[in-house]
Amino acid sequence: MKTYTITVNGNVYDVTVEAGEGGAPVATPKAAAPKAAPAAKAAAPAGAQGGVKVNAPMPGKILAVKASAGQAVKKGDVLLILEAMKMENEVVAPQDGTVASINVSEGASVESGDVLATLN
Repeated sequence: MKTYTITVNGNVYDVTVEAGEGGAPVATPKAAAPKAAPAAKAAAPAGAQGGVKVNAPMPGKILAVKASAGQAVKKGDVLLILEAMKMENEVVAPQDGTVASINVSEGASVESGDVLATLN
């Protein structure tokens, strides 16, 4: 048996893998993949997105996108309109900054916790 530490979406898990028939060839590829994948995922969002994530507060549908990438916003400025349970909800900037990315478009369905936009 081998024990690995794996990070998935920022959560750290300790995983124990038992060797089956021909265990050495099976264990080697699995050991390399988890170590390489988190490093690649961590590097990509840092350059492409801003440091502040704006998440969907509830599942729904994007009715309107009110901000664009590169736009300066202040805390409380409306970024998106989210329709949920037949009501229009404003998704606002949590702090002053510049919109780094808008990750959704009008008409898109989102789940609670999805990243809608990022700010610098």
